[in-house]
Amino acid sequence: MRIGNGAATQRQNDIWGEVLDALHATRAAEEPPCAAEPDLERSLVTHLKENWADPDNGIWEVRGPQRHFVHSKLMAWVGVDRAIRVLEDHQSRDSLNGLLELRERIHIEICDRGFSQSRGAFTQSYGSARLDASVLLMPRYGFLPWADPRMVATVDAIQRDLTRDGLVVRYAVGNDGTNVDGVPGEEGALLACSFWLADALHGIGRTEEAGELFDRLLSLRNDVGLLSEEYDPITGQHLGNTPQALSHAGLVTTALHLAHPTATTMQEDWPTWQEAAG
Repeated sequence: MRIGNGAATQRQNDIWGEVLDALHATRAAEEPPCAAEPDLERSLVTHLKENWADPDNGIWEVRGPQRHFVHSKLMAWVGVDRAIRVLEDHQSRDSLNGLLELRERIHIEICDRGFSQSRGAFTQSYGSARLDASVLLMPRYGFLPWADPRMVATVDAIQRDLTRDGLVVRYAVGNDGTNVDGVPGEEGALLACSFWLADALHGIGRTEEAGELFDRLLSLRNDVGLLSEEYDPITGQHLGNTPQALSHAGLVTTALHLAHPTATTMQEDWPTWQEAAG
């Protein structure tokens, strides 16, 4: 975002990991690399190493004070992890030690500071009890397996406390006495987050529930088959940007997950490094 929106001056630390993940996915799809890719990856990793520990405004572009958002830390971990996956094929082990240590350090910090023992779930930011739907993406990026008790408990908490008529709001506004986003008023259920919940239910083995939620979301399409950004379960109105690419990306991803017996993630090498991290 450059102009015309409060996000123009924000810090959003998740984007560096997003780009590194996209580059890795492109390479995994065996697309021919661009000549500038190695330089771009080095620049992104350098930025991550220098800035991952800083607070930011998060994936939802909150207008309130900067915080240590769990999703932003997750994406820092993703960026480092994807860089390691690339370098493992081309570099010596010694050259990877710094990144390997950083990946483990970020993982340990998220599990220690991003999980609320009192809430029994991963939360929006360090030290907060506020839930946030973005933490549902953790297993999809390979950070933890779906079977991890902390993830199962987080899915349960979000389904119980962060839904309206079965659809997911991205986070609760002002439920802990603060106005986290700096913007007054309520908002509808974010359809992308509802698809994330369907993925999560499928991932923890509750595939029938996931399918029912997916069918419900399909029923919300308008007369030309498109989805909006948000939906008001009370009025049945579509809210926000219409059509919304993020909603349709969620639809496609969930359809692909439900078409397979197990959830698709990037956790095939999980035990080799995460056992030590706990």
